[in-house]
Amino acid sequence: MSTPKPPVAAQVDHVREHHGDRFVDPYEWLRDKSAPEVIAHLEAENAYADAVTEHLEPLRQRIFEEIRSRTLETDLSVPARLGGWWYYARTFEGRQYAAHCRLPVVAGADRPRPEPGVAIDGEQVLLDGNVESEGHEFFSLGAFEVCQDGTRLAYAVDLEGDERFTLRVKEFGEDGQGTLIDEAVTDTGYGVAWSEDGRHLFYTRVNEAWRPFQVWRHEVGTDAAGDSLVFEDPDERFWVGVGASRDDRWVVIQCGSTTTSEVRLIDASRPLDEPRVVAPRTHGVEYDVEPAGDRLLIVHNAGDPDFELSSAPLEATSREDWTPLVPPTPGERVVAVEAFADHAVVSLRRDGLTALRVLPRDAASENGFGTGHDLGFDEPVYTVSTGNNPAYDSGVVQVTFESLVTPTAVYDYDMSARTLSLLKQQPVLGDYDATRYVQRREWATADDGTRVPISLVARADVAADGTAPGLLYGYGSYEISIDPSFSIARLSLLDRGVVFAIAHPRGGGEMGRRWYEGGKLQAKKNTFTDFVACADHLVSSGWVAPDRLAAEGRSAGGLLMGAITNLAPDRFRVVHAGVPFVDALTTILDPSLPLTVGEWEEWGDPLHDASVYAYMKSYTPYENIAVKDYPAILATTSLNDTRVYFVEPAKWVARLRETVTSDPVERPILLRTEMVAGHGGKSGRYDAWHQRAFELAFLLDQLGAA
Repeated sequence: MSTPKPPVAAQVDHVREHHGDRFVDPYEWLRDKSAPEVIAHLEAENAYADAVTEHLEPLRQRIFEEIRSRTLETDLSVPARLGGWWYYARTFEGRQYAAHCRLPVVAGADRPRPEPGVAIDGEQVLLDGNVESEGHEFFSLGAFEVCQDGTRLAYAVDLEGDERFTLRVKEFGEDGQGTLIDEAVTDTGYGVAWSEDGRHLFYTRVNEAWRPFQVWRHEVGTDAAGDSLVFEDPDERFWVGVGASRDDRWVVIQCGSTTTSEVRLIDASRPLDEPRVVAPRTHGVEYDVEPAGDRLLIVHNAGDPDFELSSAPLEATSREDWTPLVPPTPGERVVAVEAFADHAVVSLRRDGLTALRVLPRDAASENGFGTGHDLGFDEPVYTVSTGNNPAYDSGVVQVTFESLVTPTAVYDYDMSARTLSLLKQQPVLGDYDATRYVQRREWATADDGTRVPISLVARADVAADGTAPGLLYGYGSYEISIDPSFSIARLSLLDRGVVFAIAHPRGGGEMGRRWYEGGKLQAKKNTFTDFVACADHLVSSGWVAPDRLAAEGRSAGGLLMGAITNLAPDRFRVVHAGVPFVDALTTILDPSLPLTVGEWEEWGDPLHDASVYAYMKSYTPYENIAVKDYPAILATTSLNDTRVYFVEPAKWVARLRETVTSDPVERPILLRTEMVAGHGGKSGRYDAWHQRAFELAFLLDQLGAA
């Protein structure tokens, strides 16, 4: 059989000139997805990827079946109470999407316990994603909100993957049947909020640069041409969002950049009122507002980079109205607060892990709250968070817990009695036994002496003798934390002897705000060197063989993948870069592209600052490919991605092929594009499993662990 030949992209010189630097880009023509020659090239790349990996089809199918056979396909979520209803979602074997359902609350009765696949008397199906998606390859919900009396449902649908939604409204009669009464609003962003009477909806509009920049008010059943503009933010750095407070008394408008935020409130009972600013924006000050009955709770960094919790009167209009509630604690990052009638739950980060603290209401206290207590867990690495808690008037908070070996567990936590009650644990079918695996917290040492945390899991019988294959995952941007979580798909790696590890480099949020600031702007290269230090630690500690290490990251984590392949190509046998931000400098130079202006606070502004331009040029993956052997590379992308355009990995792969010296048969460089999908890839769960099976099969084959 002949060896497949990779597509060769045509070269058409495109010159970029800034700050005295002249860069000739021969593949910029690939940006135009409306051009037939671009689509033809992407399809040729897909055909080449299929041909090169044809021998892996049996392995891909085995992995897909492993994922499927371990998943309870017909299942349902834990019912959560809101108003007079219990809300939950059902999944069904063979169906791609969930059906969203509800049951009426019965006075004096406990939480209902519906059976998977068994309909219950009185059950209403509010929305079936399988019905909504009929005739479409992609389906995603951007909003799902029931009005206060439960008679209307607002939901937003994206059928392309470009994250531009059509807003629809269903009305439910006494017979429980839903009737579509409104789909006048199109081209919206995420999030909606109802007025108290269910007549008006608040939603966001998105501009040409894919920035949510306006909030509008729509009267249900009327032409959208008559909608009213409620708020517009002209600052290109700021995104605008809208939602409702937990007690449904307030419509909350949130404006935020990477470094600054501002919140406005509208009384939901007075939807025609002008929004009121809680505190005018101050550069560098971020704050979130949580209405809590008789006051506002505010998480902010006005006095400490790791944030603190303050209280303010409902009518607050400036920072002078804020009073400290939970002062900052060294080594602790305050992330968020959720208010309930008699308690507040604070989400924290400490020692690189998540934590929860419960504060009881105390009328005798000066600030209205008593001494808090933390929930405790005894695994070495884990993630704990609040779950689905729509009801304000509740003394019980839903808590979720998971780790690298513990499937996601959903608990009710009685905030007064301090007791946890298990409601449901993610089922893993077959013979899964958590004791067959070990998880650890490891620490790598970066070039500057900084200790970088690693979360690691392996089969218990895998010895740290320097022979095992390994996969190191990383992200490291936007203060986003990649916390230890459970994955059924990952078992297909672990059971083949692969050691799986998550690097937590600077630029992420795992160790607090300073950790984030140590890996952004002109400290960005710390993210890349931290990741390489984690790779070196896995090898030096014996967990992974030096010639059997894979790396994986998505989006900004795809930038990380591109950077580390240039920085240390000899450390990795294979790299998977998902929707990778690998042409970073070109993108951040163009303010007309989605996200760019707002991104200047994350990466710097290379358009107006020559030093930022030079720094970004020194690490942007597309412009720093070296003439040397590289790992095998799989780049995956989606044609309709509005966050990282498909052109970035398309250009990157073309330049890699013309530059690197590694054997293209032994270490192929592949590009796979989903032609109807967005930033998250395929939307249906079975389609997503097939996509993941393709990626894992390629990695396992390259690691010699297939």
